[in-house]
Amino acid sequence: MSPHLLLVNPSAGGGRARKRLPEAQRALDARGIEHRVVLTKTLEHGCEEAHAAAAVGETVIVMSGDGLIGQIGGALAEGRGTLAILPGGRGNDLARVLGIPSEIDGAADVIASGGTREIDVGELNGKRFLCIASCGFDSDANRIANEARLVKGQIVYLYAALRALIEWSPARFTLTLDGERIEFTGYSVAAANSKAFGGGMFVAPDAELDDGQLDVVWITQVGKLRYLANLPKVFKGAHVENPEVVVRRAAEVRIEANRPFAVYADGDHLGDLPATLRVLPRALRVIAPA
Repeated sequence: MSPHLLLVNPSAGGGRARKRLPEAQRALDARGIEHRVVLTKTLEHGCEEAHAAAAVGETVIVMSGDGLIGQIGGALAEGRGTLAILPGGRGNDLARVLGIPSEIDGAADVIASGGTREIDVGELNGKRFLCIASCGFDSDANRIANEARLVKGQIVYLYAALRALIEWSPARFTLTLDGERIEFTGYSVAAANSKAFGGGMFVAPDAELDDGQLDVVWITQVGKLRYLANLPKVFKGAHVENPEVVVRRAAEVRIEANRPFAVYADGDHLGDLPATLRVLPRALRVIAPA
């Protein structure tokens, strides 16, 4: 078995990844997975280490949340290396969609199997992501979730949504989907390479990681009480049946709005509007169940 680099974000999941590192090393050793460990200092440091590892033929295992996994995946795309995942963050949405178990032993079994698949990679103004890029109401909710210190675990996403809803006022968005211009007033726009974000919110339940398309999901204007009442539906993907939710597919999306919004992808602030998003089809090799 080829050697591996285990990249660990020590702050992921509120320090959860660092605490689970000894367990992860025991699991890899038990399966004969030769590896060395690097604790990342910044996203840039993690990407540099991943580039260097791939250049000498090492498989890169990332133990973190979706933020670092997304950036490392982007760095390894287009034939630069192979990504493996040990879930270590709060949301772990990419692992969830790929079918990688959340427990260390199960995820290590997947790595030991060595089975790979090729998945699409998203780009936002030239910066890469793997899961979902979103803005509008989601911008406010993501910021609140990332700033939360007293609220722990997946409940932070519900807390953030409730906090954001209190102060929300509608925005005017302009979308260009593969050249088609669409305008609407509402809450948010999500360009989804994957199905889920926010710790299991299936905002784009029909999105596929290898179809060369982004599922673009937007929510038009409805009352706050109706928005709140329908929020639980997102955890099953049933919200897309509502008339105020629109889903379209496109290989390239341009998003503009009548006021500034940050765009978050894989849980991190990746850019700002206006933004152009596109797909790199099957650009990343990842170790995952078939």
